[in-house]
This record gives sequence, structure tokens and C-alpha cells, in this order.
Amino acid sequence: MDRAPLVHGGDLEAARQLFPSAPEPFIDLSTGINPYAYPIPQLSPDVFARLPQPAAADRLCAVAARAYGAPTAAHVVAAPGTQILLPMVASLVPPGRAAVLGPTYGEYARVAALAGHAVSEVTDIEQLNDADVAFLANPNNPNGRITAKETLVALAGRMRARNGLLVVDEAFMDVGPPGTSLAAEVTHGNTVVLRSFGKFFGLAGLRLGFALTEMETAARLNALLGPWAIAGPALTVAETALADGSWAETTHVRLAVAAERLDQILLRSGLEIVGGTSLFRLAQTPSATILFDRLGRKGIVVRRFPDQPTWLRFGLPASEPDWQRLQAALTLVEDAAPAC
Repeated sequence: MDRAPLVHGGDLEAARQLFPSAPEPFIDLSTGINPYAYPIPQLSPDVFARLPQPAAADRLCAVAARAYGAPTAAHVVAAPGTQILLPMVASLVPPGRAAVLGPTYGEYARVAALAGHAVSEVTDIEQLNDADVAFLANPNNPNGRITAKETLVALAGRMRARNGLLVVDEAFMDVGPPGTSLAAEVTHGNTVVLRSFGKFFGLAGLRLGFALTEMETAARLNALLGPWAIAGPALTVAETALADGSWAETTHVRLAVAAERLDQILLRSGLEIVGGTSLFRLAQTPSATILFDRLGRKGIVVRRFPDQPTWLRFGLPASEPDWQRLQAALTLVEDAAPAC
């Protein structure tokens, strides 16, 4: 039975509707969120009872600037998730032509169209040069493609000459190659770098993300967000987590080991690994639709793509029982191959 793919990862209610007889609990491997979440510190009841304090937001922006490599806190905009920022950023320039370097996250095209832009998806970075606003992810989702920093600096310069805006989504840069982030280059103007807190720290439910950009644009985005944009608990947890270099270092190693384990399971099952980061792996098989259905009926949700029917994206299992369930579900993967 051919089932419609889930629109986004992480939608377990939709998964239950697709696979009503699947065993519980579901194993959600459909996102690129770290399953080994940052330990939430004990929170004072005040952070829930009081309005978020401006001083706490200022501290968070200062910590984020240091963690991400932005020039100063004045170049940082904190928002309740980068998803909230995307349509605001798309509207920073008048309606014109938006170009999206694909294949990639589908929300770039959607929010650009909402902002009045004519949207096209391109496959060559040179095709972004003449766009009024250009979107790309680095590392890319879902294939982990890395665009060199020098390439992006040059692209930003060419777009700046014609008043174009470059938007670089670094949602997975926490696990990207060192020295690749464009965060330090935002002082040059016409560049917005987006950073996601929830993916690397495994706390997507806090809904926290950042835009790094030149100060005038940062002030403009902050004005659009208005006061109390970030909830008090998110301010407190994120300030602690972003400053915890020891946890980050340990987690990088842990994720690398887990990603290698996932590689071995997928390869032994006959899947071809065609990309990813240490938070997710992109696999390819001509039986992707059948395998998606088979895993779903066993209570394991992975991500598939309507425009790439041979792709499946696997996140990392959270526990040893989850690893064992995934491995067991894939041991007879060859049975999922279509008959000749």
C-alpha cells in the first residue's frame, strides 16, 4: 500500500494515523534532532510565573554570539524558533525573485512565496547570483552538502553589489566542519545566518532559534518580534547550555560514534548512504517506499521525500532498545525489494 509521506519529520500523530496497528511506543527517526538531549537544569518557579526579563534576553544573545561566532550580541536576534524568523527574513527585501539551492528544506520556498517572491529551486550555487533573495542550508538538509565558507563570502559579495539578500540556514552547523560557519561575516551586510538551538541540544520543544546579521537588520527583526519573544524557561536553559563547552565536546564524540553505528546497520541492510551529518543519515534504495511502509508498521518512523522517491532519512535512535528494534526491522530488508 502506497502511503503519502509525512509533510515534516516529528509528526507522531500523523504516523499513528498512517500506521494504526503499529506497536507503541513509536521510534521517531524522522527528524535530525539529537536524541541525547542536554540535561535541563532545575528551574525556579519564577521563570514560569513572571514575564521574561529583558536582561535575560540580553544575556542569552551575548552567550549565543560567543557560541556561534557572531561579532557581538547586537548582531544576534533570538526568536521562538527559526521557523518564525524565516518569513520575516524573506520579507526584508521587496517582492522579486527568490532562488533556493536544492534539494533542501521545503519551507524556504513556501515562506518566500508568502512574501511575494517568484520562487525557483536551482541546483547550482552560481544560479543564486542574480536572485533578490537566495536561500541555502549549510550543512544541507537532507544530504549534508557542505558549501565552503569562501564560496559563500564571494556569493554574498556579488549579491551585495545588486542589493540581494543571502540567507544561510546553519541549523546543523553545530555538527558541521569547523571554520565553515558564516557567522563572523554578517557585518558585511545583506547576509542573514540562521542557527537552531533545539537540534544539537535535543530540546526542540523549547522553540528557540537565532538570526545573526548586521546590526540594523537585527534591530529591524527585533522590532518585528516585539517584547517577550522568548519564554522564560527557554532563556534560562539556553543560556546555560550554550555556555557548556564540556557538554558540547562530549556530545560531538557521542554523536559521531552513534552515526558510525547507524552507518553499519544501514549498509548491512543493503542501503546506500548518500549523505548526512552526525545527526542524521540519508540513505538510498529503489525500495524506499516499501521500506518506509514496512518500518512504519513496526512502529519506526523515518523521513521520505515525495520528489526523491528513492531516499530515506534516518535519525539516531535514543536508547539501546531502540537500536535493537531498528536493527531487527532491517535484518530482512531484502524482502522489501519489489518482485522482478
